[in-house]
Amino acid sequence: MPCSLARPLNLRAVSSSTAVPGQSPIAETAPLSLCALEPHVPADRLVAEMVPPPRFDSVRFDTYVPDPDQPSQIEAVKVLGGFATGLGGAHATGTGKRKWFSRRAAPVAGPLGVYLDGGYGVGKTHLLASLWHATPAAPSLKAFGTFVELTNLVGALGFQQTVQTLSGHRLLCIDEFELDDPGDTVLVSSLLSRLVEAGVALAATSNTLPGKLGEGRFAAADFLREIQGLSSHFRPLRIDGEDYRHRGLPEAPAPYSDGQVTRAAYATEGASLDDFPSLLDHLARVHPSRYGALTDGVRAVCLTDVQPVPDQSTALRLVVLADRLYDREIPVLASGLPFDRLFSDEMLNGGYRKKYFRAISRLTALARDAKGLVAQ
Repeated sequence: MPCSLARPLNLRAVSSSTAVPGQSPIAETAPLSLCALEPHVPADRLVAEMVPPPRFDSVRFDTYVPDPDQPSQIEAVKVLGGFATGLGGAHATGTGKRKWFSRRAAPVAGPLGVYLDGGYGVGKTHLLASLWHATPAAPSLKAFGTFVELTNLVGALGFQQTVQTLSGHRLLCIDEFELDDPGDTVLVSSLLSRLVEAGVALAATSNTLPGKLGEGRFAAADFLREIQGLSSHFRPLRIDGEDYRHRGLPEAPAPYSDGQVTRAAYATEGASLDDFPSLLDHLARVHPSRYGALTDGVRAVCLTDVQPVPDQSTALRLVVLADRLYDREIPVLASGLPFDRLFSDEMLNGGYRKKYFRAISRLTALARDAKGLVAQ
């Protein structure tokens, strides 16, 4: 399907100075189209942007609101706070080299890493970003990125240069840690082993225990040694609870009409407007690590004709886009099917089910944020 803007209304006679009764004025310029963008992200930007995304820029441990019925959430804050304290400068070797932990008197017992395991919406990314902020080191000595961004960094810099770049860090935070193919398993196992040898502390979030990474996705048993090697770097920290994004909140708004979405896109400065099937096709031509750059300058995403996702590869790309939109707090206004009907029952019962439920949760939250874009 060729890339195309969502089917517009007849807006030729309507300008920013002409209002339609009951509607917001229409902007003179057409909205952006994500389908028209193919961003290139240079390697130095990939490194510079390894910090918590905008949504998590100001989060801290004391802004995390644990569910009082879930003791594991309260415990997680305590454990991570202690882990951050343990990464202080008092534990540097004093050799003048960027090796922050003495092997003679290790300041942290066990693995130099924590692994936050739990369902979607329990605040794992909030806690991971809080750990990054609480760690007493300059931002240039801490790195924060998604698993996809980390593997893309290796592709951009090469393995040895990535090891050299990250070995000088005190902490590496990896969000959404998933092993979807054997190549990633070997790559990440080797990378993290080298970083741990250099004294870099690790922290990660995932919906899967480290010993079960890759399960249901590929023949994980064939790569058991690498997976076990990965899990040995982390102390698992289970976080139970319900999805906080919908705790005590009203249901997400039902999808709007094509006309409402189109008018809102034209009336909203910085909005994009795309036909959903065309956008899915376009995502296949852009590397997932560039989806964040794809939304640079976008203040709202408007989509018409939302349909079920046709296959698993497309679904996984949509998950990454949903994550980047959520990170950047970009509301999503849509027509067609509601977001909880994007994925088939087979997908929701398969090896990637937790990713799909996370995407539904986040898109639903962003749809709620977009209600104000539609004139009442």
